[in-house]
Amino acid sequence: MDAHDPLVNDPSVADRLTAYHEAGHAVVALMVGRLVQRVSILPKLTRLGQCELKKGSGKPPKDWLESEGLILLAGAAAEGRISGRYCWAGAANDLRQVRALICSRAASVKQAERLEKRWLDKVESVLDGADIWLAVELIAADLLTRKTISGRAARHHYEQAAARVAKQGKG
Repeated sequence: MDAHDPLVNDPSVADRLTAYHEAGHAVVALMVGRLVQRVSILPKLTRLGQCELKKGSGKPPKDWLESEGLILLAGAAAEGRISGRYCWAGAANDLRQVRALICSRAASVKQAERLEKRWLDKVESVLDGADIWLAVELIAADLLTRKTISGRAARHHYEQAAARVAKQGKG
C-alpha cells in the first residue's frame, strides 16, 4: 500500500483488510482440499498476516498448479471485494508466487497474462458463492477478535457457513 493511503494510517481498517485477505486464502485452500495449520493477522517482518497451510493435502486436487494459484490470488480478491480495489503492493509476494506457477505452464507472455486473468476471474467467481463468502466473513471476524486462529477453527467456520447456507436454501 502507498504510504499516503489512508488505509495504512488506520490500524482498524488495515486489520480488517488483512483479516479478509488471510481469510480468503484459508477458505479457498479448504475448498480445494488443502489443510490449514493456522491463520493470523499478527504482523511479522515482511507481512501483515499469514495463512499457514499444512504439508500435503486433505484430498488431491484435480489441477494442483491451478489450486495453488487460486489460493494465492484469493487473499487479494477477498480484500479487494471489501475495499473496492486490489492492493497488489500488499499482495506482491502472493503475486510473485502466482506468476512463478504460471511461468511453469504458459508458453508465452500473452498466454501467461490470459492464465493469470482466468485464475483471478475464477477465484472472484468462487468468492461470490454464498457459503464461501460467509466462511470468509466468519473467519475474518474471528481473526479480528483473536488475531490468530487454528486450522481447526478455520475448518469449523468453513463447515458452519456451508451448513447455514444449506439450511437457508431449505427454509
